[in-house]
Amino acid sequence: MVGSTEQALRTTGTSDEPDRAELPVRARGLVKRYKEIVAVDHVDLTVRRGEVYGFLGPNGAGKTTTLRMLLGLIVPSEGRVQLFGRDPIADGARALDGVAGFVEAPRFYPYLSGRKNLQMMAALDGYGAADRVDEVLGLVDLLGAGNQRVGGYSHGMGQRLGIAGALLRSPRLLILDEPATGLDPAGIRDMRLLIMRLAAEGITVLLSSHQLAEVQEVCDRVAIIRKGKVVYEGPLVELRGSSERSYRLHTSDDQRALELARVQAGIKDLVGSGSELRFNASEEAAGSLSIALGAAGVAIYSLSPVHATLEDLFFELTEGTDGAGELDALAAGRGAGGVLVADAESAGGDMTEAPRG
Repeated sequence: MVGSTEQALRTTGTSDEPDRAELPVRARGLVKRYKEIVAVDHVDLTVRRGEVYGFLGPNGAGKTTTLRMLLGLIVPSEGRVQLFGRDPIADGARALDGVAGFVEAPRFYPYLSGRKNLQMMAALDGYGAADRVDEVLGLVDLLGAGNQRVGGYSHGMGQRLGIAGALLRSPRLLILDEPATGLDPAGIRDMRLLIMRLAAEGITVLLSSHQLAEVQEVCDRVAIIRKGKVVYEGPLVELRGSSERSYRLHTSDDQRALELARVQAGIKDLVGSGSELRFNASEEAAGSLSIALGAAGVAIYSLSPVHATLEDLFFELTEGTDGAGELDALAAGRGAGGVLVADAESAGGDMTEAPRG
C-alpha cells in the first residue's frame, strides 16, 4: 500500500519561499554532535505564518535537540536558525521577540497556585504580561483552578498551565514539545482543541510529537525526522496522497477477475480474500483493470480505494517495511509540496539521541 511513497514524492526542485523575515522558523543544515554521536544531521525546516507545523518522529529521533537549537538553548555544531529573520545565537534575546513555548515538560513551583506562578512569570517578562494572567488562564480553561496549588494539578492541567505561561507573551510563534505526552484520551482531545483554537487566532504553532493522531488532526504540514535526519517535509495531504492505494474489488466472477488481475500491468500484492480481491495499484492501473474486466464481461459490484493512514506512512518512513528498511534505496527529492530525503547510511540502525542537557 505504501511501498512507492518515495517514488511519488520525487519531483523537480523549487526556490519558491517567502521572505526570510516573514518566516517564523527557517532552519538550514542544522547539525548537533556530541563527540562521536550525531544527534541532529543536516536538518532543514521551514515554518510559515499561520500554520500548525508538526515535527514528527519516534522518541529519541532528535526532535527535542532540534527545538533547543531553534530557541538558542544549545549552539548548533553546524547550520543556522532564523526566527522571523533573526538568529538566536547571533541576535540573542531579540530573536525570541514574539516567540514562546516550552521544551520538554513545563516546570512550576508546586506549592504556589497556578495564578501566582503566572504572576511571577509575568513580573519577569513585563510588556503588559501581568494584565493577561486571567485572560490566559481562561484561554486554557484553568480560570476556575487558578487559585489551586499547582502540586494538586493533574498532568493535563500542568501542560495547559505551561501553554498559559507561554501565552503571557502574546506570541506570534508558539513552540510546544510533546504537549500531549502522558495525557489520557480526554486530555489529548482537550489539548488538540486548544491548539486548534490558538491557530484560529492567528498564532503559528510548531508542535513536536510522536503521537500520530494528534498531528493528523491539527497540522497543516509536517516534518518527519528519523535518526536525526528529516526524511519528509511537506503538506500532510500530499504525504497521504502520494502513496500507492490499496483497493478492494468485488465482482460477478471473482475467479475470472483474479485471473485478469494477475496479468494486468501495475497490479501488485494481489490477494483473494473471501468474496473480494485486494491489491495495490496506482489509479491508472486500477482504471485499466476495470476496463479489462468490463471487456471480459465481468461486472464490477464495487471497486473501492483504501488510503494509507498516517500511521502506515510514518512507520514506512521511520522503520521501513522489511528487515533492511526500504529507505536504503531512496534518493533525495524536493518538490513544491513535499520533500523526501534519505540515504543508505541514515536508513539502518536504531534511533539514538544524545543525552539531553
